[in-house]
Amino acid sequence: MEFVIKTNQGDTKWLIRHKVWNYIEVKNLASFPRPVHNRIPNFKGALEACGKVSLLEVFTKTAAVKVGPDKPLEGVRLAALQAGKTLLVPTPRLRTGLLNRIIPPKGATKQELCVCSTSQGIKDFSVPIGLDDKVQVDLVVIGSVAVSDKGYRIGKGEGFADMEYALMACMGNVGESTVVVTIVHDCQVMDIPEELIESHDLTVNFILTPTRIIKTECKHPKPQGIIWSKLDTEVLKKIPILKTLRTLEQEAGKDVALKTTPAREDETKKSKELKWQPDCYPKAELQCECLTSEGDKCAAFECKFPESPVTTVYCSDIPAGLRVSELKSLLREQEAVPLRIIWQGAKHRAFMLYANDTGAEHALTTLKNLSIYGHTLHAECVRSHTKQDTKLAGKGH
Repeated sequence: MEFVIKTNQGDTKWLIRHKVWNYIEVKNLASFPRPVHNRIPNFKGALEACGKVSLLEVFTKTAAVKVGPDKPLEGVRLAALQAGKTLLVPTPRLRTGLLNRIIPPKGATKQELCVCSTSQGIKDFSVPIGLDDKVQVDLVVIGSVAVSDKGYRIGKGEGFADMEYALMACMGNVGESTVVVTIVHDCQVMDIPEELIESHDLTVNFILTPTRIIKTECKHPKPQGIIWSKLDTEVLKKIPILKTLRTLEQEAGKDVALKTTPAREDETKKSKELKWQPDCYPKAELQCECLTSEGDKCAAFECKFPESPVTTVYCSDIPAGLRVSELKSLLREQEAVPLRIIWQGAKHRAFMLYANDTGAEHALTTLKNLSIYGHTLHAECVRSHTKQDTKLAGKGH
């Protein structure tokens, strides 16, 4: 198999991650949120890749599916809900427990299930699963930054997918028959040296891409539990469920001695400090940043706002559950991308800034013809204004 991203002898996991992140950005393969650096990258074609999960025999047979919270896995979460599976997702950064179950409204429509599959839906429609819950999970779906056709996987570097699986193994939720699947773009499939894979790393049985289903035949054993000697007291402070589990295992007579060597420099933090220079980043994408209602940027780029007046399209009656990323995708499809979006989703409205009246009128026509979640959006052009006016609008004034 020919790989588009090459690895060299001596490449570290972090170097491989940055090769993948850079390639996806430079080749414009990414979808919102961007840039993809220090994330499980959302990529163009993610829905097509997710759709292949229903072709797997294990998906048909399983009653419960555990799916990661990452944006590119949204399609798998939707497929599980539509198929009537028990859908489990990890609690954010394991701060309050291990797993949550998504419970859609009774008689939920497809549009409502779509909302339930989003990150906001996970927050709004989930209930916690206790440590003593013995739900059996036959299928685990995770995101990856890079994966090899041998089943070796590299995540974004924080180790949560590995730890979640190890915790589930301790609780008896997963076993030898559990199948692990990852969803990636074709370019993320690459050669990963076996020596980079450690005992706590989770490997995968299937890789789903927009064009392929790859069965890995991986023989590397999956984590059977927490390896306490790899953890320190700081990790236990951040993840209370680990402290609870350690007490249980200590009472059962297991060796739960923690790592005693000094903690290394936080590699994740170090990576996030690296500057991504978007020399080849598409100009239209650079301009399409959005603001929250508090005026905070949602992306990592420093984007200069036009000093000259701009024309604003005001959009109201935005349905609950609609994300700014979804609106931006719809506008891209209609070639109506604004210079900037001021998003006030909680107030069901947004302001879209265009460089001239022509662009604003095109967007106005596009929005008036859109129906989202069964709602017709209401849009109108408002006065042209400058950067200072935009700051005020972003603050809700």
